[in-house]
Amino acid sequence: MRTKPEMMSQLRPAFSELNLSEGFEFDTEIVTNEIKEDCKPLLLSNDQLTTIMKDLNEAINNGLGKRTNPSSIVKCYITYVQDLPNGSERGKFLALDLGGTNFRVLLIELGENNYFHMDSEIFKVPEAIQIGKGTELFDHIAKCLAEFVKKHKVDNSKALPLGFTFSFPLRQVGLTKGYLNSWTKGFNCSGVVNEDVVRLLKEAIKRRKGLNLQVTAVLNDATGTLMSCAYKTIYSKNCFVGLIVGTGCNACYVEKVENSELFDGDKSKPHVIINTEWGAFGDDGKLDSIRTQYDREIDEVSLNPGCQRFEKMTGGMYMGEIVRLIIVDLARQNKLFEGRISEQMKTRGAFGTSFISDIESDKANYRETLKVLNEMGISDPSLVDCANVRYICECVSRRSAHLVSAGLAVLLNKMNEKSVTIGVDGSVYRFHPYFHKLMVEKTKQLTNPDINFDMMLSEDGSGRGAALVAAVAVRDESPKINGHSAV
Repeated sequence: MRTKPEMMSQLRPAFSELNLSEGFEFDTEIVTNEIKEDCKPLLLSNDQLTTIMKDLNEAINNGLGKRTNPSSIVKCYITYVQDLPNGSERGKFLALDLGGTNFRVLLIELGENNYFHMDSEIFKVPEAIQIGKGTELFDHIAKCLAEFVKKHKVDNSKALPLGFTFSFPLRQVGLTKGYLNSWTKGFNCSGVVNEDVVRLLKEAIKRRKGLNLQVTAVLNDATGTLMSCAYKTIYSKNCFVGLIVGTGCNACYVEKVENSELFDGDKSKPHVIINTEWGAFGDDGKLDSIRTQYDREIDEVSLNPGCQRFEKMTGGMYMGEIVRLIIVDLARQNKLFEGRISEQMKTRGAFGTSFISDIESDKANYRETLKVLNEMGISDPSLVDCANVRYICECVSRRSAHLVSAGLAVLLNKMNEKSVTIGVDGSVYRFHPYFHKLMVEKTKQLTNPDINFDMMLSEDGSGRGAALVAAVAVRDESPKINGHSAV
């Protein structure tokens, strides 16, 4: 195998010349200086992150204020969820989890001695329905619910409680009423924005004869994730944050009722979960100083230009495309692949975010990187090319993790609880090999030193959490069993 000086002496050592059975270890020294220079804007300093934290904290406070909320970019929607699971929940509950191109239906049974059983099924939302009429979307959901209920022989003689996870910006005015603020994640169904999505779902269920369901709660995926992890941490009772880093990016947290000036629910309970919808942070220009030309291009060609700018720098729907745009730009400048660009690499959306995880999962020899590049039509890349592509991926994913960490630090510092469990879900956090580590390290740096936290991966958070919110709602309508645990 070639030594490093030999490899450095050639601009393009081919993979065919390397003995891939030997353990070549990664070495960032072979990343070219011009690539490092071009990627510098993606590497955020703690000073930059601290400025972002200050602006985000101000935006969240504005979202909580009665006077400032209408003009606030970060809306801080009230979820009306004020109680966490306490272990006394019993019965069968249905959950509907809509948040992307696929949605899930779950049937959860809770019993004595922490008995828990779950059946679930994934259904696809066809692309035509994603951008069609809203009634068609909800009719499709009702059809799938009916199929699920029949397949799993659910007793339909009495109304089954249903928790509805709706993972799009939702302005709630009650536990069972919420108005869509705007579509995200590629959806653009007509007749839904500014409408009560629970009403639309109920009407579709009514149109589907034979379905006997009672929608007892609507929530977003971050709230569902918090509730799911709260069920697993019943005894510590410290799960106060729910975080999603998947297709999109959002967080919710536990806030004091007196700090939420728009809250008009039960003020005898001290806390309520706030859905920040922080994906819109930066829509007022607060992130312009760190946005790159690639961020601007993604925003301009998106279905919602000018909106969800924080999410477009952190969410899995966009990270792969950022990497692709960088690769194409640098190849055109002759800094990658000797200027060769495949048609596949020039195709918008062709470089999935899962490719970033694959590339960064390489242990040695750039096997996965080579596989991805071949799939993208780049044949016979050099060792240096592979090192450069991996470095680009690392910079994009690190920026995402550090921006999310800054957001988490804002919430942790704001709550000032000394011990907090953060429930986390989403494909980026779940499958990227280093995202958890990057987030833990940076969040510790940015959080007050006397605050301890840990991050818990949620299991089926958004779906399971919806059923748990429904279970808690039913529990709280019944006589209290051993009291109940306020948030």
